Amino acid sequence: MSLYSLARPALFAMDPERAHELALGTIDRAAACGAISLVSGPAVEDPIEVMGLKFRNRVGLAAGLDKNGAHVDAFHAMGFGFVEVGTVT
Repeated sequence: MSLYSLARPALFAMDPERAHELALGTIDRAAACGAISLVSGPAVEDPIEVMGLKFRNRVGLAAGLDKNGAHVDAFHAMGFGFVEVGTVT
């Protein structure tokens, strides 16, 4: 049984904004104590340069998940090569 299958029923029963805040808060706490790698695994190192910008890998997080840019450090700890926050990459 996966972590997602355990959390999904509780999260889907909540108000969507509350579930979103709870999930992002959990990710922040896991990143702060170093436990995020238990779920996300090691970051993939596959550097790429595009239009003069260097990224540590090709997998990024699209805009919309973190509209205020409050969780960038946690997403970085998850191994994303880039994170879009609003209109900023």
